[in-house]
Amino acid sequence: MTLVNSFFTWIMKKRMHQIELFVKYPHEVQEEWFQKLITAAKYTEWGKQYDYSSLANQQRFKERVPLQDYDSLKPYINRMLRGEQNVLWPSEVKWFAKSSGTTSDRSKFIPVSEESLEECHFKGGKDLLSIYCHNRPNTKIFTGKCLVLGGSHHINQLNTDSWYGDLSAILIKNLPFWAEFYRTPDLSITLLDNFEEKVEKMARATIDVNVTNISGVPTWNLVLAKRILEITGKKHLLEVWPHLEFYSHGAVSFKPYREQFKKLIPSDTMYYLETYNASEGFFGIQDQPNSEEMLLMLDYGIYYEFIPMEDFGKENPASLNLNQVKLDQNYAIVISTNAGLWRYIIGDTIRFTSLSPFRIQITGRTKHFINAFGEELIVDNAEKALVKACEQTQASIGEYTACPIYFGENQPGGHEWVIEFEQQPNSLGNFTEVFDQTLKEINSDYEAKRFNNMAMQPPLIHSVPKGTFFNWMKKRGKLGGQHKVPRLFNERTYVDDILALHNAHLASQRNSKICP
Repeated sequence: MTLVNSFFTWIMKKRMHQIELFVKYPHEVQEEWFQKLITAAKYTEWGKQYDYSSLANQQRFKERVPLQDYDSLKPYINRMLRGEQNVLWPSEVKWFAKSSGTTSDRSKFIPVSEESLEECHFKGGKDLLSIYCHNRPNTKIFTGKCLVLGGSHHINQLNTDSWYGDLSAILIKNLPFWAEFYRTPDLSITLLDNFEEKVEKMARATIDVNVTNISGVPTWNLVLAKRILEITGKKHLLEVWPHLEFYSHGAVSFKPYREQFKKLIPSDTMYYLETYNASEGFFGIQDQPNSEEMLLMLDYGIYYEFIPMEDFGKENPASLNLNQVKLDQNYAIVISTNAGLWRYIIGDTIRFTSLSPFRIQITGRTKHFINAFGEELIVDNAEKALVKACEQTQASIGEYTACPIYFGENQPGGHEWVIEFEQQPNSLGNFTEVFDQTLKEINSDYEAKRFNNMAMQPPLIHSVPKGTFFNWMKKRGKLGGQHKVPRLFNERTYVDDILALHNAHLASQRNSKICP
């Protein structure tokens, strides 16, 4: 296995030269991909509609092709689901990544072409291993297996020649045969529909496997890890997998989960690497071991545009090219891809932390914020404040969500938070005070609205028992895969629903004590 490990490590390191190429020539690489995409799609229905044959440059592209979201592309995608081809992209599209997003209950079916599989998603997977091997040259990662907690897939009933499912399941289903030797457990378990059954079978199937690395969404990997420790009676995962050295994660911010993983994997040499991989494409990889920034991957068949958030929501907002962006400003990402998504607003917001090379941090969602009183609170603000409050009160957080408290008669507005603590704070009052003060320090709009409690009262925080968010997600049919707990929402829908579930549980407990 040592020779095999050395061979694969050598292969992964070779890719670093190509990564260095787009780092050195970012604008040239983006221009090249823009031309490739337009040329490839000029004879599709979409390409003919917008006369791609006469598009000479990026500016003409922006002027001619309107910005899109899922609703505007949905009629085209629905036809592709029924088997029509050459609609948005010229090659056959038979896979669709199903996503409900975080702010809508509607199912979205994102086309996944052969090109996007090979040139984007799989390339991103290889690159994260290349970067890891480059940063840790003595790795033994290939002496064991990778545990992947993926989603599920179904045959698309609209067309027997196409399939849909979680992106993770689509990737696993299409992996090259050799990759199966380095993944665990087998497909019969990995692609199970029932999440709770999957976790149970995965736990029992992998406890005796030499797992050297883990990949997946932190939320669901925690569920699996805790079940493994319950079954084995071990104190931490290194007692189960002594050669575990690497965890690649994405889909949600790792900040609320970091302390939990440190307890589950008590090792100073454990390597955590964040990726920015969505149904629509693979966008970023954390390329530096001591920084949470991610390198924007520029040669994956994606052409990028960026809308300043102060302009987002305006009619026909101007979008910026890569050579026009600035540091530390919030942008909504717009992509055109080798799966036929054209000027597509994916719903994420980012900021650039470096312009040479282009590195980014995810700051939230275009619909994933609270701005009921002009406070403009984004996820990035919230998580920085939560981390500081946890540090000062010896707490750790499992899950959370928040919404506004709207003005009432003789009552100011505010924010209501539902938090599931993994480790309770030594004082919830002190936690709330530190959290509130930190938000004031990092968000001047929030500070102004909180001045003298005139527009906003201090945060109202509910501490709910462990398992509350799991049960809520289960109730909504959103366990596992890439489903995420919505963090901030400008309406009360989610918080009211969670509190109703929590209160029903409390009432049930009270009744059981009264009537044993």
